[in-house]
Amino acid sequence: MALELAGERPSVYLDLESPHDRAKLTDLDLYLSAHSDKLVILDEIHRMPELFAPLRGLIDKGRREGLRHGRFLILGSASMDVLKQSSESLAGRIAYVELGPLSVPEIEAGGIPLRELWVRGGFPDSILAESDAASFAWRADFIRTYLERDVPQFGPRIPATTLARFWTMLAHTHGTLLNATKLARSLEISAPTVGRYTDLLVDLLLVRRLLPFHANLGKRLVRAPKVYLRDTGLLHALLGLRTYEDLAGHPISGASWEGLAIENLIAASPASTASYFYRTAAGAEIDLLLQLPGGELWAIEIKSGSAPRLERGFHHAIEDLKPQRAFVVYGGKERFPLAKNVDAINLPQLIDELRRMPR
Repeated sequence: MALELAGERPSVYLDLESPHDRAKLTDLDLYLSAHSDKLVILDEIHRMPELFAPLRGLIDKGRREGLRHGRFLILGSASMDVLKQSSESLAGRIAYVELGPLSVPEIEAGGIPLRELWVRGGFPDSILAESDAASFAWRADFIRTYLERDVPQFGPRIPATTLARFWTMLAHTHGTLLNATKLARSLEISAPTVGRYTDLLVDLLLVRRLLPFHANLGKRLVRAPKVYLRDTGLLHALLGLRTYEDLAGHPISGASWEGLAIENLIAASPASTASYFYRTAAGAEIDLLLQLPGGELWAIEIKSGSAPRLERGFHHAIEDLKPQRAFVVYGGKERFPLAKNVDAINLPQLIDELRRMPR
């Protein structure tokens, strides 16, 4: 299939799940050499990881002929094995871009309300569905097919029903400290197995493991990570929450909003920004710490309501860490000072501020 991308040079798209398109690559060198003047898009690359080694030779040959950049666009589901193979075979010849669900700026540009993104998540087929029921059905089907068909390609064989139970348990503990012992007891598996299951979902970009911030402050710091499902639509599907009304009355509502904010703020941050949370045994706590390139520290508390107020634990954490900037993200529209050196700000405004930082 030949495509024209926004007036640029033509491209060729190959879906490696299609037997017809895979057959075109029987003689890889012959086929790709015939399209050396085009951008070649290889989708679902995890279906043919053996392509990485011969691609290296083609890329090097093209470089000698003056074709240095932008020859191949490689797409596919996250797989640590595939990433390892690509980094070994194409070292110095490949750049990685992590594509998460649709973000706040992207849905705003499309005229989609932020509430819709929160409830349905950022998968295009979910957020663009004709109704909440159709969106929920798409997400339920995605979860089932992903567990049954895709996950077995990326890791050790895990029964789909077991992983579905584990994923659902993580949904119920979304935004809390990871308690491997408790999860292991519930699933009747070992704590190291819980660790392996969590690693798999993190590697597949389905779960975020937010690490605690450690500094030599003379404080007893929490050491367990917090876990978040990275897409709120999948979180709500696993919990059976179909509409905004279902979500608004559920105990997970605040943690769900927190997860949405964290994903978008991290995505908007400059490259090489490190993200953490902060919590001490004495109760000092900050939802998100962003350590920007150069070491500047931003402290961010996240509230879903329209009347933000600061908890004592936030004040204590600010005294401990002395960040350069501090914010409370809330559900209102105006930006205003909430305390000395602490601004109340809504999520799109803070995302915009991060995106304007030097890259």
